[in-house]
Amino acid sequence: MKLLKVDTIDEARRKIADAVKEKGRKTVKKGILDAVGYVLAEDICCSEPVPAFRRSTVDGYAVRSLDTGGASENMPVFLKITGEVQMGCPAEMKLHAGECVYVPTGGMVPDGADAMVMVEFCELFSSEEAAVYKAASCGAYVVQAGEDMKAGEAVLKRGRKIRPQEAGALAALGITGVQVYEPFCISIISTGDELVSPQEVPSPGQVRDINTYGLHALALKLNFRIQHEAVLRDDRTLLKNTVKSFMPDSDIVVVSGGSSQGKKDVTASVIEEIASEGVFTHGLALKPGKPTITGYDEPSGTLLLGLPGHPAAAMMVFEILAGWLWRELTGEKEAFGITAVMSTNLPSAPGRQTCQLVKLKKEEDGQNLAVPVLGSSGLITILTKADGYVMTGEHAEGLKKGEQVTVYLF
Repeated sequence: MKLLKVDTIDEARRKIADAVKEKGRKTVKKGILDAVGYVLAEDICCSEPVPAFRRSTVDGYAVRSLDTGGASENMPVFLKITGEVQMGCPAEMKLHAGECVYVPTGGMVPDGADAMVMVEFCELFSSEEAAVYKAASCGAYVVQAGEDMKAGEAVLKRGRKIRPQEAGALAALGITGVQVYEPFCISIISTGDELVSPQEVPSPGQVRDINTYGLHALALKLNFRIQHEAVLRDDRTLLKNTVKSFMPDSDIVVVSGGSSQGKKDVTASVIEEIASEGVFTHGLALKPGKPTITGYDEPSGTLLLGLPGHPAAAMMVFEILAGWLWRELTGEKEAFGITAVMSTNLPSAPGRQTCQLVKLKKEEDGQNLAVPVLGSSGLITILTKADGYVMTGEHAEGLKKGEQVTVYLF
């Protein structure tokens, strides 16, 4: 039997990146609401200060902080009311010593004032005089011009995923459309004579198709677009023709199953035949995930990715390779991991990185404990029980109880 000549994760990633680097990533302009969930393809700079004027964050009176010095419940300071600022209108008056002006929340703070006093700490003695029962520090409850965003500041960088808060920031700048990266178009093929749809009752020897649904959901989580799907029996010609038909409008064609060295495992030979660049990785130094295949077809610009048939391994390799490639091309940041300590000793496979599923448990002292979730990579429930995973080094003997690790969350 031909043995797999494995690549490390870094080697496999480098080969993928080298293959697709000329293609780059297409961009499209979208309105700010339609762009939510997409990744920015440009830096966004502030052309004007936000806010453009000083604003009050409370309902109250604009004052000179010096005029309120020593004010208390027992000894208020009396100030002359010289006006009221209307919402959406400029504050045309100027404050002088011993004066105050009423300003609603969000209203413009008039010149001469350097602080606000909340109405709760003020009392009207007449229409022209207010008692202030609390001293105000300079700048209290006042948002300065440009405090939110300064003119010329790079507010959002390329690679930032647009969330509701980014959409709000763009609106504040008067920007209604931005350039974003078009998501990967993904086609998913699951192979196996034993596969039946989830709606069917499996006969002896059959199993319901997990990988199509798991990979589809994972692709959506990564904000990829699903282009085609197919569940095929183990037939080389059928696989070849299906992959070829999916390639013209797919950035990535994923084939799960048929990637090891069994009698009916033909994915590698199909990719070698139909991809212009052939197979450049056949075997990954990863547990689980060793029977992984990658290839690239330059005319169609399609990455061909053969994944293990075991559900947990297939989904984790897809994230490690396809998810990584997306971040590499767009500059999107990888999610931060959580620091935890191992609950027990954990051996690893020699010569391979080990991707170990863990669940997190909070200790009484507030420390996160990483508890291994053990089981075959063919079991989908080991993923449902896990909060994330830890990675061991290629040459590490394993992890020790109490050792600090980074948990990458799902």
